[in-house]
Amino acid sequence: MIGIFDSGIGGLTVVKEIFNLLPDYQIIYFGDTARTPYGTKGDKTIIKYAQQDAEFLKSHGAKLIIVACNTASAVAYDQLKKEFTLPLFEVITPAVAAAIQASINKKIGVIGTQATVASGIYQRLIKQKDDKIKVFSKACPLLVPLVEENWLTKPETKRILKSYLRPLKNKQIDTLILGCTHYPLLKKMIKEIMGKKVTIVDPAQATAQTVKDFLGQNNIAVKGSDHQFFVTDINSKSKEVAQKWLNKKISLQEIDIE
Repeated sequence: MIGIFDSGIGGLTVVKEIFNLLPDYQIIYFGDTARTPYGTKGDKTIIKYAQQDAEFLKSHGAKLIIVACNTASAVAYDQLKKEFTLPLFEVITPAVAAAIQASINKKIGVIGTQATVASGIYQRLIKQKDDKIKVFSKACPLLVPLVEENWLTKPETKRILKSYLRPLKNKQIDTLILGCTHYPLLKKMIKEIMGKKVTIVDPAQATAQTVKDFLGQNNIAVKGSDHQFFVTDINSKSKEVAQKWLNKKISLQEIDIE
């Protein structure tokens, strides 16, 4: 069973890609919708939440865990690696590799939560691979709440996106990393704003491919179709976004993580 957790419903972008690439594998998803967003919180709190999320998945039978949250990947992944022996995957390293491969002019943009951008992890990992690449980052704290509220096509959302993306367009980047798993839900609008010359890197796609490659060599995850979706708070908006994004009816189960 593949366990996937996120601060909210954004991690369903990873679920969707796993469905596409690994349709025979059973998924257990945990979205911490009651405490989202993680990106505005301190490192100590983020690590605590990530530990609880991973422990929940492990206790419910996950044999492999994907940290489908850029903030938790940036802040808590190293700590999780120390505490959990089962295979762990984060969403940052695969996105970095895809962005480096895609960029021609060596100007890469990154949008993410405040915590992810403040960690500097994307810039650090990209520079380790190629120190000639220039990395321009922009924190976009309003985007996660907008996605969670299902404001995916609102004109207000587009105006906010334009404001966030303008500095990156001015830097003439040719590659943009969506440094939060909520952001692919806004990919169409982001593409429209950035233009055809900018390659959009979706961490969900890159991560799913990494997991597929791993499972091709290691037969450890349980196959099956009895998928489970858990959240810490259910509201009509989250149900609507979840079913629209996955293009199927799913049952969200509300649990208390504390």
